Amino acid sequence: MRRLSQIYDENVAQLDRLLRVDENFDVLKKIMKIGNDELTLYYIDGFIKDGIMEKLMIYFLSLKSTGSSADEFSVSSLPYVETDVTEDLDVMIHMVMSGAALILGSTFSDSAIIVDAREYPARETSEPESDRVMRGARDGFVETLIFNTALIRRRIRDTALTMHYISVGSSSKTDVIVCYLADRADPELVESIKKRLSSIKTSSLTLGQESLKECLIKSNWYNPFPKIRMTERPDAAAAQLYEGSVLVICDNTPQVMVLPTTVFDFVQETNDFYFPPATGTYIRAVRFVVFWLTLFLTPVWLLLVKNPAAVPDWLSFVIPTETGRLPIFVQLLLVEFIVDGLRMASMNTPDMLANSLSIVGGLILGDFAVDIGWLIPEVILYMAFVAIANFTQSSYELGYALKFFRMGLLILTQLLNWWGFGLGAVGILVLLATNKTVNGKRSYLYPLIPFNGKALLTMFVRVRKRDNE
Repeated sequence: MRRLSQIYDENVAQLDRLLRVDENFDVLKKIMKIGNDELTLYYIDGFIKDGIMEKLMIYFLSLKSTGSSADEFSVSSLPYVETDVTEDLDVMIHMVMSGAALILGSTFSDSAIIVDAREYPARETSEPESDRVMRGARDGFVETLIFNTALIRRRIRDTALTMHYISVGSSSKTDVIVCYLADRADPELVESIKKRLSSIKTSSLTLGQESLKECLIKSNWYNPFPKIRMTERPDAAAAQLYEGSVLVICDNTPQVMVLPTTVFDFVQETNDFYFPPATGTYIRAVRFVVFWLTLFLTPVWLLLVKNPAAVPDWLSFVIPTETGRLPIFVQLLLVEFIVDGLRMASMNTPDMLANSLSIVGGLILGDFAVDIGWLIPEVILYMAFVAIANFTQSSYELGYALKFFRMGLLILTQLLNWWGFGLGAVGILVLLATNKTVNGKRSYLYPLIPFNGKALLTMFVRVRKRDNE
């Protein structure tokens, strides 16, 4: 632990050098005379509550002295709720760079006072764009950590709710919170997550929760199934805590990690619980059926097109009368890339033009592609369904995992016919079973493996809320 010296002027000079006050316009230094004593305040412009600091400074000017020590001044002359006295120089630097104010005093010896009067720039807690509900709460997590923890505490007024702080990154020192209910979460899982986060060796979390996730879980690149479920909804996060899950909240990101994660967790959405059980069960069933259709629809269609003799008469309409100038296999892959190209173009298009351009672009491209013989109508129909069906669940990672597997199934089916399709299906099951995650005592296929009938049933059937739950 690095410490200050006993000489006030040397401490001021050292803080000036470490904080590079003369080189940074937004690192402010304020010197105040209190009788025969002196105070030096350090803080960052834009991070501090101006009104609070102005009132504190006015109050300081009314004092006759700073007392004999930092502890005495903090107790008797500092009327603010969040203060701390420290002798650790690294803590002082870290807190100033995090937005708190640091006070050095001519009578404080080698100690200093930290005043946590931070106020980060933040947007409104509006409903997440990617996780909307037809009924229910309309607030969502934001990029400011303290706002996110407050949104959870607003819903769970229980002393068992625990917010454990960890700093990650030798350079960025990103604030990370492990949130759980002490009487519901698995203690072994909680300790395992804390240990993993504390042992991360990195200079910074450049991409927020994605960088943290990659440091937290070491996984094979060839398995695209999402390792961790994310949510931007405080109501969904609070519900997961009551079910025994652990949340990892990272500063500067509006997404909260939910641990442990299984593939069946993606079948459930917040909308299911804002409707009566029958309606919620129906919505969940539709989502589950569409989930599998997005994966197998086009590969199965290609398999039937390659083997028309195996198609029964009542399904003969699925065999196209014309195949176009390009092989159907090439058409399917081509549309896969075109859909992603249109999606990326819409993301970079101004909001006022995005919807109209995406619709017009899709219609024009599809119409001309059919007219000149590149594509057939059946390919556009099936791929349009797949593209729209991907939006039935909010996880982009899962959507792209299904895309990669779908394209892999198309390639294997084209090359090896029935054997290729079967090999691809088995490969998907193997990757599901071997997916690595922060699982505690659960596998990625829980509650199917290990089998828990009651838990598996609740994944597919929306159960009514009962007393004492």
